[in-house]
Amino acid sequence: MALPTVIIPGYLAGAGPYRGLEADLQGRGVWAKTVPLTQASWLPTFGGRSVQPILQAIAHTVEQALEVTGRDRVNLVGHSAGGWIARIYLGDRPYDVHAKDRDRPNVWSGHKRVNTLLTLGTPHISQERWTRLNLDFVNDTYPGAYQSQVNYVCVAGKAVFGQRWRTWFTYNSYKLTAGAGACWGDGITPITAAHLAEANNIVLEQVYHSPKPGIAWYGSPTVVDQWLPYLLP
Repeated sequence: MALPTVIIPGYLAGAGPYRGLEADLQGRGVWAKTVPLTQASWLPTFGGRSVQPILQAIAHTVEQALEVTGRDRVNLVGHSAGGWIARIYLGDRPYDVHAKDRDRPNVWSGHKRVNTLLTLGTPHISQERWTRLNLDFVNDTYPGAYQSQVNYVCVAGKAVFGQRWRTWFTYNSYKLTAGAGACWGDGITPITAAHLAEANNIVLEQVYHSPKPGIAWYGSPTVVDQWLPYLLP
């Protein structure tokens, strides 16, 4: 039987856009719940500030999933920033890069409760100065597929090539993330940033970053068909 799955929304996203994915997984026999964030949940994290509020919400949702299902582990599916924040949750060292977090209760050490972390279009690296403090903590403290008892699966979409003039927004998004704009990615996150050393790194053709009418994104049923087997026993 598949382990319960906790879905972690991307930056500035609430749980709403993931309800379709949640229902799709439930329909396939996978118990699933989205971390109940709203757009306002992200306000305290603006400007590279602490992501502790998101960590607390992840930890609470994982504990709920374990209690409801009676299982001892879950799978995590982190979309976009939700994927790298999940890597902090997995860790066994205090997340204390922000002074106000140093006396807060531990809401990490999640590796004891997680079987697989599957990330979808996650920017595991970034050149953006307002995200560097948090991401540098993640990559310096837990480089690559760090937790030996956790399976890491990193999914990248290959849908848009960054071009300075023809796809200006994508080009600049890729450049701000990975340092180079002329590369392939999902329209927001370049492939090079979406993968981790020693993880099971996957590239899916014609998969876009976010849900929009008429395109396939990571939560579209035909795309779920491709990554769900990595969560199944």
